[in-house]
Order: sequence, then structure tokens, then C-alpha cells
Amino acid sequence: MGLTKTEIFTDKQNQIAQYAKVFGHPARVAILQYLFKLNACVCGDLVDEIGLAQPTISQHLKELKNLGLIKGNVEGTSVCYCIDVENWKKMKTVMSTFLDQDLNQKDCC
Repeated sequence: MGLTKTEIFTDKQNQIAQYAKVFGHPARVAILQYLFKLNACVCGDLVDEIGLAQPTISQHLKELKNLGLIKGNVEGTSVCYCIDVENWKKMKTVMSTFLDQDLNQKDCC
């Protein structure tokens, strides 16, 4: 397996790329939108809401949790998920700084 060479990029560049990757799948976007809409922890099944198989939902939740955008607590046999507010704010700051860059030149090509 080849190296991704992420080590040649800055921590900030890698962080931006990780955020972009997590938003690169509509299922993860839908999960985040659903969690924001509820404005509470979800202990129930997201399968009915999102419309994907349980293993697929679990994989997307794992990606969101690994990046820190959501957090989960085990309650009995289920896991409850919600937005990690502090990490969400950090992500917004990083992405806003990146996206708010403006070109100083009028026309390039």
C-alpha cells in the first residue's frame, strides 16, 4: 500500500482535508443535519431517519466521532449521539478561516 504523504503537509492542511472528507458523503451530512434538527442526543435508531443499513450508519457515525464532530455515550445496549459543540466550533473556525481567503488579483486567466 502506498503512502499518502500526509506528513509533508502542515497539521492545519491535514485538518482541513479531514473536515472536507467527512463532509464529502451525503449520509454524514444528513446525520449531522438530523442531530442539529433534534437539538438533543439521539438514542434511537438512525436507520429509519437516514434510510441506510445499520452497518452503514454505524460506519458514518464512527467517522464523525473519530473526527470529534459528534460524541456518543453508551446507555444500556444503545449508544446516544449528539453534536460535540466545542469541536464543532473549532471546526467552524478552521474552515471559515480557510474559506474566507480572497484573491487579491482581479483576473488570472
